[in-house]
Amino acid sequence: MSTVPIVMDIEASGFGKGSYPIEVGFSLRHGEGWCTLIRPEQDWVHWDSQAAQVHKIPRELLLERGRSAALVAAQLNQQLDSCTVYTDCWGQDYVWLARLFDAAGCSPRFRLADLREIISPQQAELWHTTRLQVEHELAITRHRASNDARVLQLTWLRTLDASRVLH
Repeated sequence: MSTVPIVMDIEASGFGKGSYPIEVGFSLRHGEGWCTLIRPEQDWVHWDSQAAQVHKIPRELLLERGRSAALVAAQLNQQLDSCTVYTDCWGQDYVWLARLFDAAGCSPRFRLADLREIISPQQAELWHTTRLQVEHELAITRHRASNDARVLQLTWLRTLDASRVLH
């Protein structure tokens, strides 16, 4: 890969059947971030208290300040049109993104791909330590989708640079 990947992260109401996206964020090629809360649809009722302890986003805040699935889907399509967007939890994020776009009544105009597709074995060896360094340096205090996307993107960049130096 010759360009910096666009990285997306999705926070959700929980895991498994019935879970849904509550926040989506991404980091573009030059590090510009975008993030929004998603207002739950009427039939999106699953709420996992353990997941809520991680993301610390109260359901009430989603109902009060979240954007509709239709608006979020339109904004994602506008900003990511024709791009490949990478995620570190492809299996889960793909399902949550599909649920968002299904509720919006449209399809994504971008491709969601697994970040592992563009991580070399050399990068993989350096990943965990580098990610911890990036998280420490950024001193992020809130577990939010755009923050997580930026950490992943910077980790990818640094491990790419480091693997080139080592090999």
